[in-house]
Amino acid sequence: MARSALLNVMTNTALKAGRALSRDFGEVQNLQVSKKGTGDFVTNADLRSEKIIREELLEARPDIGFLMEEAGEIKGKDPQNRWIVDPLDGTINFMHGNPHFAISIALEREGEIVAGVIYNPARHELFTAERGQGTFANDKRCRVSARKDLSDCLVVNHIPHQGRKGHGQALREQQIVMRETMGVRCSGSTALDLAYVAAGHFDGIWQRGPEAWDYAAGMIIIREAGGYITDIDGGNDLFGKRTVLAGNEFIHRKLGDVVRAVPQK
Repeated sequence: MARSALLNVMTNTALKAGRALSRDFGEVQNLQVSKKGTGDFVTNADLRSEKIIREELLEARPDIGFLMEEAGEIKGKDPQNRWIVDPLDGTINFMHGNPHFAISIALEREGEIVAGVIYNPARHELFTAERGQGTFANDKRCRVSARKDLSDCLVVNHIPHQGRKGHGQALREQQIVMRETMGVRCSGSTALDLAYVAAGHFDGIWQRGPEAWDYAAGMIIIREAGGYITDIDGGNDLFGKRTVLAGNEFIHRKLGDVVRAVPQK
C-alpha cells in the first residue's frame, strides 16, 4: 500500500520504538527470576520508547505538541495539531513476558483524530489508518466483522484491578455480557484490542476508564475499517466520559444496549 508522508512518519516512528521494545522484551524472561522483579526495567523500557517517539516526531514535525502517557501534555507552536501517544500499552503483559502489548500513535487535528498507528512489535502486527483512506493490517486492507447476532460474537473488555474504581461495575457488566455472547476476553491492552476489533478478531469492545492515549489511534482505525466507536452512552464524548464502545453497526448497538442496562452502583 502507498502511505502518505504523514503516515510514513508515524509508521517509521512506531517501528523504531518497537525495535527498542523488542530488545527490552527479550530481556524480560531473564529478569523474572530476580528478587527485584521486572518493575524498574519495564518502567525504563516505557520511558525509552516514549523518548524515541517524541524525538522522531519532533524531528519530522517540530511545531506539533504532545499528549503522552508518561510526559503528559506538551504544548507545541501549532495549535491545531497534537500527537497522542502511548509508548507501551499493556505494561503488565510486557512485564510478564506476554506478547500482547502495543505502541499507539494518533494525530489529533482540530479535535478530530485524523491518523493512527498501532504496532505490536512482539508479533510484528502493524495497524494503520488515515481519514478517508481505510484501515490496513500489515499493509492489507481490513474491516470489522460482519456478524449481526450478539450470541455469535467474541467481545473484549478490561477489568480494573481489585480495589480500583470501576472494578465491581466491570465484573457486573462482564457477567451479563457473557450471557449474551459467545465469550468475553480481558487481554490487557486497550489499543491492541481496538485494532483487533478493526481486523475482525474481536466483534466488539466496551470499556470504562481508559485514558485518551489508550484509544485515540484505535478510534480512526476502527472507523476506517467500517466500524462504529463512541462513548458507552452512544455519543462522541469519549475523552470527557472516558468510556469506549465499538463494533460494527449492529454489534455496537446491541452490545451498548446490554451494557447500559446493567445498573451502576
